[in-house]
Amino acid sequence: MANIFQRMFGGAAEARSEAPAPIGVARHWTSPDGLSLFARDYAGAAGEARLPVICLHGLTRNSKDFEGLAPAIAAAGRRVLSLDVRGRGQSARDPNVSNYNPAVYAGDLAALMGAAGISRAIFVGTSMGGIITMTLATMRPDLIAGAVLNDIGAEIASEGLTRIAGYVGKVEPAATWAEAAMRARAVNGEALPHLTEADWMTFARRTWREEAPGRLMPDYDPAIAEAFSPLPPGQSQPSADLWPLFTALSIARPLLLIRGGTSDLLTAATADRMQAAAPQMRRLEVADTGHAPTLDEPECRQAILDFLADAP
Repeated sequence: MANIFQRMFGGAAEARSEAPAPIGVARHWTSPDGLSLFARDYAGAAGEARLPVICLHGLTRNSKDFEGLAPAIAAAGRRVLSLDVRGRGQSARDPNVSNYNPAVYAGDLAALMGAAGISRAIFVGTSMGGIITMTLATMRPDLIAGAVLNDIGAEIASEGLTRIAGYVGKVEPAATWAEAAMRARAVNGEALPHLTEADWMTFARRTWREEAPGRLMPDYDPAIAEAFSPLPPGQSQPSADLWPLFTALSIARPLLLIRGGTSDLLTAATADRMQAAAPQMRRLEVADTGHAPTLDEPECRQAILDFLADAP
């Protein structure tokens, strides 16, 4: 299990451009080790009280990933919290890089839930966010009522891990937002061939930040790359076995698995084995999409809203 926690895995997808949506109320809380952390809080629409939803992003991403999905869930009647995991977005960067691991992230999440008065929730986790959710299931199973796993599962393919290790923490500064959009497309374009030029600008504004005039950088601590073991040229990152984590999550809980049809991180064979192990799990495959679906695709949005309509 220790080896599992030494690597981090992330998303390479982002949302289509659309009309401006509410960005949620800014919330700050303190991690168990004193780090300042950030979340966006969307109030649920009036109606029957339902369990809240907590949205967790991928390795190099932040809470803006859910700017499209979170308001839709809130409009359906559930409170939504969308987090910036430590080292990303508006959450503080950690001077101790060994804390960039799923067990620490899960502890941060439990602290947020306690501070927010949330005893149980439904989780939506993209890539690393799904790993955090599965990790929390081994630490605090009482907190999880159900989960949506976006392009992450019980086994993580070597091909995808090697690709991620090839770019994380290695992106050069951009001078303009147009250049940032071009850089984002260079990394993620193969996985998301359906995005337009406007979509890539939205992508850049969600995943980069302006550190100074004329200097834009990805909105994460480049030190998170240290979670990947350095390898000699030509060698690949080893695959990861997360079956103990998935098993802990899948016991007696409603699940929805979303997979990009061309994903290099979650194979179709692994998804089939997960389905056999958790027969109650719903599945959606997003055609012509790699790692990871944005969750703003119409079929993803509908599948998640349908899943939540039947969840506690």
